[in-house]
Amino acid sequence: MSSKHPIIAITGSSGAGTSTVKVAFEHIFYREGVNAAVLEGDSFHRFNRAEMKEAVAIAHKDCVPLSHFGPRANLLEELESLFHNYGETGTGKRRYYLHNKEEAAPWNQEPGTFTPWEDLPENTDLLFYEGLHGGVVCENVNVAQWVDLLVGVVPIVNLEWIQKIHRDTAARGYSAEAVTDTILRRMHDYVHYITPQFSRSDINFQRVPTVDTSNPFIARDIPTPDESFVVIRFRDPKSLDVDFPNLLSMIHDSFMSRRNTIVVPGGKMGFAMELVFAPLIESLLKKRQAAI
Repeated sequence: MSSKHPIIAITGSSGAGTSTVKVAFEHIFYREGVNAAVLEGDSFHRFNRAEMKEAVAIAHKDCVPLSHFGPRANLLEELESLFHNYGETGTGKRRYYLHNKEEAAPWNQEPGTFTPWEDLPENTDLLFYEGLHGGVVCENVNVAQWVDLLVGVVPIVNLEWIQKIHRDTAARGYSAEAVTDTILRRMHDYVHYITPQFSRSDINFQRVPTVDTSNPFIARDIPTPDESFVVIRFRDPKSLDVDFPNLLSMIHDSFMSRRNTIVVPGGKMGFAMELVFAPLIESLLKKRQAAI
């Protein structure tokens, strides 16, 4: 953790909806004039798409779990090193993973490849990470220890799978069968490396649908925000100085389910995020100003 160069990490599995949280932070950064260095978790995959396909085939023959959720397919040591270095100096390197033709075209590269490593922008106010491993702890790696604000995005698992199937078939060109196989192959790593992060996170956002999602593999549509609630859990409300009365008064139809948990209508998720995150970002920036 660093007062001078704070790090915010959004962590959640593929299809969890971390991009929604990213948008909420982007709104706050724009409104408050925050100069953030943005880091995409996909850029720390170990293999490009072709290499990953080959590595998965070999791992399958050897009966060894291999997925983007686990350490064997990611550069987690390098991710921790970047977090550590940024906290110390405000510098580091990043690259991008190019998912599709639209992302790859400006780089004149093929989809499923990485851009060259490049320096982070200079004189940034904070580092903003969105990906799978913002709070991971495993073997010789402890990424979580360097994060100043860790946010988990965790829809109930059937909804998570529905969102992943729809996204990967519609936006990334995979078949539903291929996505289902990926979900099954990732289960070991999901249990051991993804879910433990949500016990370390400062805040968790969990979307819970109010419609039947009992068979996610045949669902035709993703439940809409109005067909869900969002459970927001604060690990330590006192340290975050959470103003629950203000949140309850500002978010219509919200209610407390536990002393550290507020439930809001799904359609108010983005608004709730901005209300929750804005004072936390302000606090981080005040500490930064005092430290520099």
